[in-house]
Amino acid sequence: MTKTYADTTDATSDAKQVSKCVVWDLDNTLWDGVLLEDGRVSLRPRVVEIVKELDGRGILQSIASRNDHDQALERLREFGLDEYFLHPQVNWNSKASSVRKIAESLNIGLDAVAFIDDQPFEREEVRHSLPEVLCIDAAELDSLLDMPQLNPRFITEDTKARRLMYLSDIVRRKVEEEFVGPKEEFLAGLGMTFTIAPAGAEDLRRAEELTVRTNQLNTTGYTYSYEELDGFRRSGRHQLLIASLEDKYGAYGKIGLTLVECGEEVWTLKLLLMSCRVMSRGVGAVMLGHALSLARERNVAFRAEFVSNDRNRMMLVTYKFNGFREYRRDGDFILFEPDLERIPPVPDYVKVRVLD
Repeated sequence: MTKTYADTTDATSDAKQVSKCVVWDLDNTLWDGVLLEDGRVSLRPRVVEIVKELDGRGILQSIASRNDHDQALERLREFGLDEYFLHPQVNWNSKASSVRKIAESLNIGLDAVAFIDDQPFEREEVRHSLPEVLCIDAAELDSLLDMPQLNPRFITEDTKARRLMYLSDIVRRKVEEEFVGPKEEFLAGLGMTFTIAPAGAEDLRRAEELTVRTNQLNTTGYTYSYEELDGFRRSGRHQLLIASLEDKYGAYGKIGLTLVECGEEVWTLKLLLMSCRVMSRGVGAVMLGHALSLARERNVAFRAEFVSNDRNRMMLVTYKFNGFREYRRDGDFILFEPDLERIPPVPDYVKVRVLD
């Protein structure tokens, strides 16, 4: 099945159904009691089970709490839960500003965030300031794991390791902030290996997840089901390629997907996407360059579809920066044509492996 422009509205709304991060309040939400009033707080029933289950589903978690920072984090350490919360915001700022800061730190959209708080005022403040955020009453904790927004269709190996990958990213970011010198020198020191391979049956769950989760670095916003992707994988008229990245700090996991419809005279790039986690690594055009090289080797023309939305301007810039010219336009749908003599070079600091 080939996606058309008319499909993109439903595809985009489907992509917003599963939250990427749950942000917890602390007092009378994660735990019973108010920490600064008596210091004696206890975890609410099932909280440990819920936190670990969300983590296993690949849903990141953080904290937005008006509290004393050191005391709150110390109590989380005592409960053995501190490692599950990325970029916790424990301060006296508004909850909306804390939620926004968390989304920015994780590089995810606000529409991918769920916020849990026991106070109606706090939920309303977040809802008013950040209408994209899903606000949840802490009284609903017992039914939290049953919410469709917190139930991804598939659980993959990348899913289970997502928090650990983000923790590695935090280490990388800290090293980068402390690095003195050109960015290219820092990137060269990472020892990055970018691997491109045909998607196998074992990759399809992650491939579907990528189309559903990736909004900013997706050229068309098309989403494809496991069954559709399996059809493309088996088809003799398509190239379905998946990419992974690793460096000296560890694996980023499967971070890119390319779908090319291979006609006898023209190849059409239906989908090019990259995980937002690698946006700053300078590898965004590696898969694009590989697809263009394959087309040139087979002496066929090449076209690339693009559907503009309010999130994916970076991919439009990628096409234009690499010399793609507009071939045809229909509203927000653009068909680009590249110059096959101008293929994006692989950065010197990246080693590319291509598997058959």
